[in-house]
Amino acid sequence: MPVRILAIETSCDETAAAVIDDGRFIRSNVVASQMELHRRYGGVFPEMASRAHVEAIAPVIDAAMTEAKASWDSLRAVAVTKGPGLPGSLVVGVNAAKGICLARDLPLIGVNHLEGHIYAHWLETTESPAPSAPQVRRVLHSETPFPLLALIISGGHTELVLMHNHGRYQLLGHTVDDAVGEAFDKVARLLGLGYPGGPAVQRAAESGDPRRFQFSRPRVSLGARTVRVANDAYMFSFSGAKTHALRLAQEHGGGNGRPLDRALVNDIAASFQDAVTDWLVEKTARAAEAFDVNAVLVGGGVSANKLLREKMRARFGAAVSFPPLYLCTDNAAMIGAAGYYAFLRGVRDDLAMDVAPDLKLGD
Repeated sequence: MPVRILAIETSCDETAAAVIDDGRFIRSNVVASQMELHRRYGGVFPEMASRAHVEAIAPVIDAAMTEAKASWDSLRAVAVTKGPGLPGSLVVGVNAAKGICLARDLPLIGVNHLEGHIYAHWLETTESPAPSAPQVRRVLHSETPFPLLALIISGGHTELVLMHNHGRYQLLGHTVDDAVGEAFDKVARLLGLGYPGGPAVQRAAESGDPRRFQFSRPRVSLGARTVRVANDAYMFSFSGAKTHALRLAQEHGGGNGRPLDRALVNDIAASFQDAVTDWLVEKTARAAEAFDVNAVLVGGGVSANKLLREKMRARFGAAVSFPPLYLCTDNAAMIGAAGYYAFLRGVRDDLAMDVAPDLKLGD
C-alpha cells in the first residue's frame, strides 16, 4: 500500500489540496485561485484572502479526495503548510487539517512552504523535457545526488538554500529588501501592466529592447547587522532596480495619471527583466561552484519566467531543474511531497501546533 498523504496549502491567496502517493505520484491537485479577487488591488489583500479561504477550503478538499478516488481510510497522514505566509490564510488551512486529523485519527505534519517549493522537483509529471535540456527531476526520484542547491523565488521569497540531505538545509543567502516577485509586481504596477506582475512584465518585455537601459548591479552591504549567512556573496537586493524603473518612467513623462509610450514601457520591462534574471543566475552560479553541488533546483512562481529558464539552462545545462509551470506557483502537491519525506523521518505534530508566519528554512 502506498503512503498516501492529503496535503493542504493556504499560505497566501491559493486554496489548494492534493492527494499524493509515496511523495511522487499526484493523484489529485486542486487549486482555487483568488487572482481575480485581488487583481483590482494590484496585490494580495490579506483580510479578503483569509475570507476566501474559509469559503473554499471544504469544497477544495472534497474535490481533491474525489478526483483521487481516495477513501479517508486510505490516508496515512495529513500535511499542511504552517508557514511562512499570511497569518489569517495559514490559520484556515491548519485548522482544517487539525479537524481532519482529530476526526480520522491521522498524524498531522506541519510543512514549511519553502520546503514545498523544493520538493516540487520530486513529483512525477507528464511534462516532456526538451531534448536539448534533459531535466534533473527524474534523477531526484531515486538516489538523490546531494548536495543540491535550491533557488526559491516568488512574490514573497528570494532564498538560496543548500540542501545536504532530506530535511537538512543551510540558508546561504536571501533578499535584504524586496523579494524578486514583489519587485516584478511593483514594476508592473508603475508601468501600468497589471497584476500579477511577473507574467505582465514578461509579455511586455517580449516586444522591448533589453539593451536600451542599463540597470546597475546592486551592492549588498550587510553592515553591522546580524544575519544568518557567512557573507554577502549570495545576498540579493531588488529595491534599487524597482526605483530605477520608477525614475525612468518619471524622466520620460510618466506618473500623475499620464500614460507612458508603449514602446518605452516595453523597453523598461525588457531591461528590468534582463538585469534581474542576470543577477539571479550569477548569484546561483557563484554558490553552485563554491559548494560543488550536483544539481540546481529552481522553484517558486518566478521560476516560470521564460528568460530566466533560458539563462539558467545556458549556464547549467542538464544540471538545472524547473518544475512544470503548474507546480511553480503555490499548490498542495508540493506540500504533499515534502510531507512524505517528513513522515519518513518521523515528523509528527500535535493538535496544539500553531501557524508560523515568519518560519525560516535552514540555519
